[in-house]
This record gives sequence, structure tokens and C-alpha cells, in this order.
Amino acid sequence: MNGIEVEEPPKDMVLEYELEASLEKVWRAISIPAFREKWLPKRQLAEAEPVSSAPGEEIRYRMRDDEPPFLESIVTFQLRPNAVGGTSLKIIHELADARLERPPRRAANTNRFCLMRAA
Repeated sequence: MNGIEVEEPPKDMVLEYELEASLEKVWRAISIPAFREKWLPKRQLAEAEPVSSAPGEEIRYRMRDDEPPFLESIVTFQLRPNAVGGTSLKIIHELADARLERPPRRAANTNRFCLMRAA
């Protein structure tokens, strides 16, 4: 080997926000479909129902791109009360599509002799 390390690109995107709104208000905005539809349209979701939910703390949705190759991802919303009475919101967007998994790398040249056998 040549000793060069190949760094894999990060698969997750993490965004953090400090909001002035109460935890209950933010939870309603991300968990009630009528409110969620204003900023996260149903057409962007692979499924309208959340993948998982821990009321007041975390909710996860499966999303699907609306253009080819229609990749799927999971977006997680985590809520925590902050010190000033607002809400700390962490959004974790992770690619979850099996088509993105890379097959194990194989050596292009095994440095072995190519032998042909007579029939």
C-alpha cells in the first residue's frame, strides 16, 4: 500500500438552533401534520407518519428526494429546554439509502502471474 488515507465524506449533517419559543410550541410545530406541512411538505416525506417518536424530546421522519435517483434519508429532530426558557433544537439529517453503501475495495492488481491452462 502507499500509505495514503482516504477519508470518507461525512454521511450526517447536524444543525443546531437556539429558539425563543417554548419546547411545547416547537414540539407541536414538528409533530402535528397540519403545522409541519407549512415547513416540511408531505411530498418530501417517504411516509407521512414518523419513523419513531419520543414525545417532547425527539421525532424522526423518513424523507425521499423528489428527483431521480430518489434517495432516502432520515431526519431527526431533538428538543431540549435551554437556560433562558426557550428550546435547543438539533436537526440530524442522515443518508439512509442502501444504494449509497460502497462495496469493499478490491485490489486492481494482485501482482500475481496470470496463468492460462490448456484444456
